[in-house]
Amino acid sequence: MHAFEAKMNKMKPAFAKFAANKYVSAIRDGFIAAMPIILFSSIFSLIAYVPNAWGFYWPTAVANALTVPYNFSMGMLSLFVAATCAKNLTDSLNVKLPKTNQINTISVIMSAEICFIIVAIVTNPKTGIDLTYMGTQGLVAAYLVGCIVPNIYKFCIVRNVRITMPDQVPQNIAQTFTDIFPMLFSVVVFWVLNLILQGAFHANLSQCIINLLSPIFHASDSYLGLALIAGAMAFFWFVGVQGPSIVAPAVSAIETTNVGLNTALMHAGQHASHVLAVNTQDYIMNMGGTGSTLVLAYIFLLLSKSAQNKAVGKASVIPVTFSVNEPILFGAPIIMNPVFFIPFVVTPMVNVMLFKFFVDVLKMNSFIATLPWTVPAPIGIVVGTGFAPLSFVFVILALILDVLIWLPFFRVYDNDVYAKEQAALAEEEAEKKAAATTVAAPAAASSAVVTAAKNTETKKDDSAASADASKVLNKDTNVMVICAGGGTSGILSKALNKLAGERNLPLHSVARAYGQHMDVIDDMDLIILAPQMDSMKDNLQEVADKVGAKLVTTTGRQYIELTQNKDKAFNFVVDSLKK
Repeated sequence: MHAFEAKMNKMKPAFAKFAANKYVSAIRDGFIAAMPIILFSSIFSLIAYVPNAWGFYWPTAVANALTVPYNFSMGMLSLFVAATCAKNLTDSLNVKLPKTNQINTISVIMSAEICFIIVAIVTNPKTGIDLTYMGTQGLVAAYLVGCIVPNIYKFCIVRNVRITMPDQVPQNIAQTFTDIFPMLFSVVVFWVLNLILQGAFHANLSQCIINLLSPIFHASDSYLGLALIAGAMAFFWFVGVQGPSIVAPAVSAIETTNVGLNTALMHAGQHASHVLAVNTQDYIMNMGGTGSTLVLAYIFLLLSKSAQNKAVGKASVIPVTFSVNEPILFGAPIIMNPVFFIPFVVTPMVNVMLFKFFVDVLKMNSFIATLPWTVPAPIGIVVGTGFAPLSFVFVILALILDVLIWLPFFRVYDNDVYAKEQAALAEEEAEKKAAATTVAAPAAASSAVVTAAKNTETKKDDSAASADASKVLNKDTNVMVICAGGGTSGILSKALNKLAGERNLPLHSVARAYGQHMDVIDDMDLIILAPQMDSMKDNLQEVADKVGAKLVTTTGRQYIELTQNKDKAFNFVVDSLKK
């Protein structure tokens, strides 16, 4: 067991370094920032196509009207992602630049959008403008634009390639002239690149990328490809690096493109056959969270002999139902626990291969829309596939298979924990009996003395805590909690705000998913990192140092305990601020 843990720990630094790479982070965070567009547009897809499951089809005029919001949101997704990706990378680059010489984020966003339009729009003298590659099929090109444009700006800023205005010119006007050269260079680079590609291949950058990556798109939708993606996410998480943070940037473009293709197939009255989609990752591979832990939380709650495991099940069953599975990952624990390695990696693989069988062989529709990842997986599968009748069968079968995979390994672990609990109880009982035979018993008086002492000690602790709090929180104190998806950080943040309201303390807490933290980080006094964000610690430390905030990390069990106990969470904040 120790050898296994040692091997996992050796792997972790390399994976963590990759996950924290600024370009990987910019792609991942840029895509996450555009998720509201995907979710919003999916509402119209569901309204337009879900009635088809019951044999009802909207009149053509109504169907066309319903698709207008979809076409001008999801249909322009890559344009927005080019901007959000560029914005996130710019934030990262600015951390290492002097505050007096920063890259202008607004200008970068505009440049990225201009450059992307150049490499994505197809013009034809006969048919006019084709916007196909402005949507999901242009995502990879959008990532390239979003990663290159900020670096062109940085090159100009660092080397002082700019038009300098006299000191008397207002700063906002001077900034406009400062941005002329980097915007010009960015546009020229992609304009020339597009001319070269058009001349050589009669295709723009977006078309060339799709043609080049077409084999990868097909391979990712195969049984082996899907299994590798699902297994990789679980494996990285097991090692201790948040799995989707590594895998998602590589597959997000494919997943989103496939949702668009499925919607188009449904619109044409055909079978939505592309398996790998955004919600395939959320609900099939990660049913209840990475590792497909949905059934495991209920197994812990209902079948544990161990009091410890039953408590873990009780604390985790509701969060895991909504795909927030850190309480069981760190509470059991599952992460780095050799007993659970096989089911943690294998269960997502089995789920996604079963889903592909239903789509390919039984002709069930794949996902035609994208729903929020926090929707309970069984509901999300049914709704996301347009209420396909076979989806109900799939959900039941997948849950049964997941139970069969997890249960034997749970039994081994639970029996071991239960045996240790019983041994500890037996030892405690023996100590009590030994004490009872040697201690005389004028018990009432001594009990009263002990109780009084305990009460006095408790009052001292409470008054000491209050004194510490009054010293530390002598002004409005802002605390940010950062986790991977914003789930557990929201729980901890709400607990802190509730306690602050009850005690009338000047403490304010906000929760953010990693990648969405830069909007308010300047105002923070303390930043608390969830354990799954350990790989991002160095990046966040740079930001914290720049804005003058204190950064603290948490261990798995400690973090889960803080989310469940507001007093301990508050004391943790006070102690962290005192250091």
